[in-house]
Amino acid sequence: MQYGYKREVEGAFPEVVERTKLSFANQGFGTLLEIDIQETFKRKLGVELDRYVILGVCNPSFAYEALQSEKDIGLLLPCNVIVYEARKKVSVATILPTVAMSIVENAALANIAKEVEAKLKAAVDAV
Repeated sequence: MQYGYKREVEGAFPEVVERTKLSFANQGFGTLLEIDIQETFKRKLGVELDRYVILGVCNPSFAYEALQSEKDIGLLLPCNVIVYEARKKVSVATILPTVAMSIVENAALANIAKEVEAKLKAAVDAV
């Protein structure tokens, strides 16, 4: 099952992370959190890993609408976006809300997920 939308992008890793944040902002998503997995694993586990960042992005209007439809949906928020480097190539990917929200049997959420997914894909494509 495909649960993410991904593409390789040109540019140096730090530049791609910043372009990713800007692209999602242009679609109405703020970056609520940024987790540097490479640094965390090195510090906590003493292991080396390629550069890998998880961004938690949120569109307040859609999040509000989703929470009005399903109080516990916060368990699936914010939307995760990843930027990582593998074999000297940088990839950007986002969760597919239609897949994530499909575990909740709520028609209103399914409609919101479709709208959010279109914006998330557009943001990835614009990086």
